Parts: sequence; C-alpha cells; structure tokens
Amino acid sequence: VEAGGAIIMISSELPEVLNMSNRVLTICGGRITGEFIPEHATAAEIMDKAIG
Repeated sequence: VEAGGAIIMISSELPEVLNMSNRVLTICGGRITGEFIPEHATAAEIMDKAIG
C-alpha cells in the first residue's frame, strides 16, 4: 500500500488482525468504539470495545 493508503480488513479472528495490522479500529452498533495500536493493546481491551 502506498504511503497514506489503507486496507480495510474484517475478521473475527483477533490474533490474525493483531498480526497483520498497524492500527485496529473497533465498530459496535455502526459506530467506531475504539482505536488501538496492536503492540500497546490487549485482546481483552479490544474485545471490550468491539462488543460494546
């Protein structure tokens, strides 16, 4: 991806998402509920925001 570009990845496999991403956004109820840097977030923190 060129500088400034993005790829949107949708997956229910959190380990896969964390290994392939520089930044993770969670969405619940059609709204962005969290933004994380995988190296600085736990799976529990991400799931908490993902499920509301």
